[in-house]
Amino acid sequence: MRYEGKIYRPPSEADALIVQATIGCSWNHCTYCDMYREKTFRVRELADTLADMEAAAAAAGDHVEKLFVADGDALVLPTDHWLALLAAARRLFPNLRRVSSYAMARNVLEKSDDELRRLREAGLSLLYVGPESGDDPTLKRIAKGDDAAAHVEAARRAHAAGMELSVIALLGIAGERSDEHARATADLVTKMNPAYFAALTVTVVPGTPLHTLERRGRFAVPEVPELLRELRTMVDLARPSDAMFRTNHASNYLPLGGRLPRDRARIVEVIDAALAGKIRLRGEHARGL
Repeated sequence: MRYEGKIYRPPSEADALIVQATIGCSWNHCTYCDMYREKTFRVRELADTLADMEAAAAAAGDHVEKLFVADGDALVLPTDHWLALLAAARRLFPNLRRVSSYAMARNVLEKSDDELRRLREAGLSLLYVGPESGDDPTLKRIAKGDDAAAHVEAARRAHAAGMELSVIALLGIAGERSDEHARATADLVTKMNPAYFAALTVTVVPGTPLHTLERRGRFAVPEVPELLRELRTMVDLARPSDAMFRTNHASNYLPLGGRLPRDRARIVEVIDAALAGKIRLRGEHARGL
């Protein structure tokens, strides 16, 4: 495979074939993110993407069960581009069972209901959406580009098309608005009703606007107990109908897993034990992006 720059994917796509169909992120303004800052966004030539898929199929086509389409918000691709990519995926990978990509709320909202339905029928089944917070003041401050209502509407339309969602929250991103952030995020998760819900912990990366704010004393990552309380509030108050919940990302102090609502009480009990010092947390040396 030919990749341009660093490639990022969700933890659950560790066993997926990653094909780079866009370069960078079409938004690329989020204050905390440095993943695509060295890239100028563009749609990669379809012929190049298809050639990479052909090469992957020749090497291991029968072994590919999952395909993750990169970079940052690949749903922004024109629908005809997507349909050509998905048709090739069906032809090249006979055991393919899932195609997924990152998406912003605006990517979903810019597609018609018919386009979303056609994409789902062609094989795009899972979208990773990272609102990070359900708190509108926080979303504005981190330059997310979409408010909570936009995320709710995007989720409604994706569900109507038959797509699943994986929703990502970011612990600590609200600074002093920690409680408001946690409660509003739980409400947003309830309304978006994802099949998967994950929490990451904010890391202040040098060179980002968030790093500049931290240096100027205008942002500070909450202390670990406050991060755990945010997590507890989100788990305790979120009401998805049936979501796989994970904090297995390397940024987190407390790896957790289970289903919500089925395992809510158990997960909250573990968080409470961690807050009481009864569970060892992941050390700083073992954390990362």
